[in-house]
Amino acid sequence: MATSKHKLFTRFAKKAAHFTGTPTCFVIALAIIVVWAATGPLFKFGDTWQLVINTGTTIITFLMVFLIQNTQNRDTEAMQIKLDELLRSHRPANNAMLDLEELEEEELDELRKTYEELARRSRDSRRK
Repeated sequence: MATSKHKLFTRFAKKAAHFTGTPTCFVIALAIIVVWAATGPLFKFGDTWQLVINTGTTIITFLMVFLIQNTQNRDTEAMQIKLDELLRSHRPANNAMLDLEELEEEELDELRKTYEELARRSRDSRRK
């Protein structure tokens, strides 16, 4: 059952993320702001009038964080798989690099230093 809920959320998140990046969504958001601002004199720019926009934007922002994170996680995972496939398919590549995202920070730092040293040596050899 969890998988169908997960699939449903993923489908919703994809569609919502796509829609929120469209000009139509921007125009709708702009229209809401214009209507809210236009009603200011009607409500005498009171606390409740301000609370409506503050609460609405807070709720939307809160929900968008989850949609953005879901999209970013999915995109990162897809990119990681593509990079892994490129590494795997290239014979001279170091296949130990396939799961770097699983290493601890210290291990990544050591690898980064190793590759920085290789890059430095390469630059130095070109200068000679």
